[in-house]
Amino acid sequence: MPANAAAENALGTMGVVCWCIQLAPQIWKSYHEKSTKGLSPWLAFLWTISAPFLGTYCIVQKLNIPLILQPQLFGVLCSISWGQCLYYTPGTYSRKRTVLITVGLLAIMAGFEAGMVYAIRPAYEGGNMAPVRFFGIMSSVIISVALLPQYWEIYKHKEVIGISIPFMLIDLLGGVFSDLSLAFAPKFDVIAGVTYSLVVLLDGLVILAALILNPLARRRRRREQAERDAEELAGRATDSAGRATDSAQRSVDERNTDGRMMDERTTDQRAGSAAPAANQAEKRPSGERGSLSNGATRFPVVDVEKQ
Repeated sequence: MPANAAAENALGTMGVVCWCIQLAPQIWKSYHEKSTKGLSPWLAFLWTISAPFLGTYCIVQKLNIPLILQPQLFGVLCSISWGQCLYYTPGTYSRKRTVLITVGLLAIMAGFEAGMVYAIRPAYEGGNMAPVRFFGIMSSVIISVALLPQYWEIYKHKEVIGISIPFMLIDLLGGVFSDLSLAFAPKFDVIAGVTYSLVVLLDGLVILAALILNPLARRRRRREQAERDAEELAGRATDSAGRATDSAQRSVDERNTDGRMMDERTTDQRAGSAAPAANQAEKRPSGERGSLSNGATRFPVVDVEKQ
């Protein structure tokens, strides 16, 4: 493809714009939810580490300005996302400590990049390409390896959670535009092209996993919720049946108790009626009581001999 400086810079600028805002959706998502669950902190940390390697490579190679700026902005945004992982993980770091750690990491990365640029530039200008190639290859390796922990998070949760899909999509577009920018350069940089192509491939795998796994996970949650609702309804029905049985048993017990109380009252009433009769019998003369008690009339006895 013929060299075209205008197209090279325009596409490179578009790639830089994408990579300037790529992590904004992720940072906002983590801030809004106050959680980074599902987002691997190793992804953000390793991408932060990869920035000075790629930055050194781009500066020494004297690539176009947008491509030189891209690793710097990328590293800053990745460090912010990594700081969120530290802060929002329960029981880890306070806000002040998180800020100090993040700023300290950025200072170390900036010093490392500046030192490496001055260290390998003389060798590069002298025709020794090995050092600069090492930095380019190392950045590609780190960027690629950084997504492996994220794939583990996806496998563990059986869906893509915690990571912003717009972030992945914008990152992918940044890689596409950066690749196209290299295509219009006077000489295509193979190592930079491999780095950007890996970004496109690995981001694309995350997006594909989200398109496949997330609907399956939603259906699985709906099915589990339906099962829980059915179990809850069955439990409620069992409780209602148990309460109805208890109520019926209480009614039977109450009726039995009422019956016993009525029997006792009847017995008491009968006993009360018999008591006056007994008292009246006791008040009668003994002769009458005897005749009554013997059930026969007693007649006077006549002495026949005396007569």
